[in-house]
Amino acid sequence: MKPPPFAYLRPSSLDETCSLLAEHGDDARVLAGGQSLIPALNFRLAAPEVLIDLQQIPDMSYLEPMAASGLKIGAMCTQRSAEQSALVALRTPLLHMALPYVAHVPIRTRGTIGGSLAHNDPAAELPAVMLALDATYHVRSIRGVRQLSAHEFSLGLFTTALEPDEILTGVQVPTSPVTFSTGFGFQEFARRHGDYALAGAAAVVSTADGKSCSHCRLAWFGLSDGAVLADRLPSAIVGQKADFAHWEEVLEDHLQHMDINADMHADSAYRTHLARVLGLRALRQAWEQARSVADSSEIP
Repeated sequence: MKPPPFAYLRPSSLDETCSLLAEHGDDARVLAGGQSLIPALNFRLAAPEVLIDLQQIPDMSYLEPMAASGLKIGAMCTQRSAEQSALVALRTPLLHMALPYVAHVPIRTRGTIGGSLAHNDPAAELPAVMLALDATYHVRSIRGVRQLSAHEFSLGLFTTALEPDEILTGVQVPTSPVTFSTGFGFQEFARRHGDYALAGAAAVVSTADGKSCSHCRLAWFGLSDGAVLADRLPSAIVGQKADFAHWEEVLEDHLQHMDINADMHADSAYRTHLARVLGLRALRQAWEQARSVADSSEIP
């Protein structure tokens, strides 16, 4: 059998992994679940000199609760184990909602949370979910540990803020404001279930009184070179009573200022339409959930 065109290394610890990355730098690629990298190797789209397999590292597959209601997720935690976790469903409902849309069960069984985030495919669900949740990424090298916001981590098409000698070790999803009732919404449109979405949206909406919006974040995916935060939305709707017609106008105005991709599957006008419809649906879904929580909390 012809040997692979790269050195195949299997470190047993994070320290060893960081040392290997420091030694090989741009010549190395990290293998997590392999659901994106292995096809790229097969089609010669990636040709590293060194392949560093993370499967033998024991302390990167964790799912741990934070003090209140947040969650810490290890980079090597598989998408399927997160999908089936009661802790994820309880503490990060938006991630729980999104995971069934990620490809198919066999792929989610091998694919990892960190692998998807580090790959940063613009049509992938998880980077948008983490952006909507304002998650914090934990990055490590022999130089030390860095913490990056989801906005800082993503730099564009398949590109992140990771340096050649750094590895994503995990992600931390913050606690929802305890003074608010919070709801979550997730919507996407794909030609077939399991295909990459032509467009999608992930939303977080909170209310203090069940009538007006107190906090809002919406992230789109599938539209451009990465997940996009609707950063004009909060200033337009926070502090006001829920008005879906107004929310739709804000989304439409925001989308008019974006450069939206066109390809063989959909032109930019169609993607713009999808983004507006799906964004509003995600916001409505999140609002209805938040209002329901607020209403139930008033019951003696």
